[in-house]
Amino acid sequence: MQYNFDEIISRKNTRSVKYDLRTEIFGKSDVLPMWVADMDFRTPDVIIEAIKQRLDHEILGYSIRDDAYDNALINWLERRHQWNIQKEWIAFAPGIVPGFNLAVMAFTEPGDGIIVQPPVYFPFFGAVKDHQRQLMLNPLIRQNGNYFMDYDNLEQCCRDGARMLILCNPHNPVGRAWTPEELKRMGDICLKYNVLIISDEIHADLVNRGYKHTVLAGLSPGIAALTITMVAASKTFNLAGLGTASVIASNPELLEGYNRMLNAVHVGMGNIFGNVATEAAYNKGEPWLEQLLDYIDGNVQFLMSYQQRLQPWVNYEAPEATYMAWLNFSKLGLDDESLNSFIIHEAGLGLNAGIQFGNGGEGFMRINLACPRATLRKALDQLEKALYINF
Repeated sequence: MQYNFDEIISRKNTRSVKYDLRTEIFGKSDVLPMWVADMDFRTPDVIIEAIKQRLDHEILGYSIRDDAYDNALINWLERRHQWNIQKEWIAFAPGIVPGFNLAVMAFTEPGDGIIVQPPVYFPFFGAVKDHQRQLMLNPLIRQNGNYFMDYDNLEQCCRDGARMLILCNPHNPVGRAWTPEELKRMGDICLKYNVLIISDEIHADLVNRGYKHTVLAGLSPGIAALTITMVAASKTFNLAGLGTASVIASNPELLEGYNRMLNAVHVGMGNIFGNVATEAAYNKGEPWLEQLLDYIDGNVQFLMSYQQRLQPWVNYEAPEATYMAWLNFSKLGLDDESLNSFIIHEAGLGLNAGIQFGNGGEGFMRINLACPRATLRKALDQLEKALYINF
């Protein structure tokens, strides 16, 4: 079956965060929203049909995850990422963000140091600060437009008493698909100092053509023993509104500690449709995903085709992973408030300001490429016109 990713579907007045909060977030109702990480594509038909079938039962009571759910996840991870896990390693999470917040609460105490690698997904900062933990920054090194880990600084953070590292793998927003060598070196440093790793791998399935996702916990038994991996079908199959994720840990002490916290806050049943949708996605969604990856790759190439037209003002590299691109506007010489105002009021776009992602995000904007190509063309044309007029 051929899927139509060029179809433009109106999401206005559907209680969409991306579209229906534009006035609250950007101060304008008519910006073209290219920010929050969900897609403007239809959720796969196999998932919609599974939800409809469950809805036909007409009783929406408390729901559990059973062997069918676990087996779908196990088979998916083996098939897509060559990672062999066991049912006993799997726990529930009501989403990746709640999951890593629960892990912070379970395995650290107020005042404990937690490492993050900015510029990075901004809820990581909240997971540290909101629970009165100490934020320890291990900024990525930007070199020739690409990003790399600073291992010397990472080791210093560990030496200074860090208890946990929250890893973004693949990395959002810079779009790195970390290599096995990079992750192994990072993991070995954490192993040396007994620093627990929370590996957010929600973008694992969204690695662009020519690159490969590496599961951190699959690198060695030692690294696996101190890693809690978090995965979900939500980014891959456009299911963010269903609040469903999975936590995986081969170390039974880690899994027990996480589950104790889960029980302490009385979370554990899950979304009845989220469970059904995830199972259907992992069992039947692969053909759709392969076509999606081709389309996203086409959007990346389309973005790169504009590079010469935008290069006097904007620099960027093709992302290795995620469907986000990281645009460098530092040549404009604007402070971050002025840059954000220019993007909103002159270009008519709703993007994520780079400064949201912490140190190293100054002068950058994040744009979402998971949209019909006509939408991307419109966004880039608006940006080019605004740059030409104003600079």
